Amino acid sequence: MPERSTKPYLIRAIHEWCTDSGYTPYLSVKVDENTRVPMEFVKNGEIVLNLAYDATHKLTIGNDMVQFSARFSGVSRECSVPMPAVAGIFARENGQGLFFAPEAETSAGTVATQAMPSAPSEPEPPPPAPPPRPKLQIVK
Repeated sequence: MPERSTKPYLIRAIHEWCTDSGYTPYLSVKVDENTRVPMEFVKNGEIVLNLAYDATHKLTIGNDMVQFSARFSGVSRECSVPMPAVAGIFARENGQGLFFAPEAETSAGTVATQAMPSAPSEPEPPPPAPPPRPKLQIVK
């Protein structure tokens, strides 16, 4: 029986820790042809997704895939991220979490992962805040 990857278990654990601690779990994703995310938000082949329960609907962190639906610019979209595309999971507020080394195919065809011992010294800055909502003013 092939050895199971620890990656999905670690992602679920960090997600639970973030939620229990009142932090916002963010998933860093390296987008490829198997990743279903809104492509208009992908920058340099990467996207950072908010995995908080109040930001997602039907969130499932399975052993092979992270799936959920979420609103992007007010439009509900289905997202599907294969485990090999996940680069890391971290708390938006303090940058603590796990970042994974890029995955490589082994000779047996299984995917090998390795978690880095700690988060990078410089956490990724949170994505920019959306622009303020338009305001209507009466002009005389």
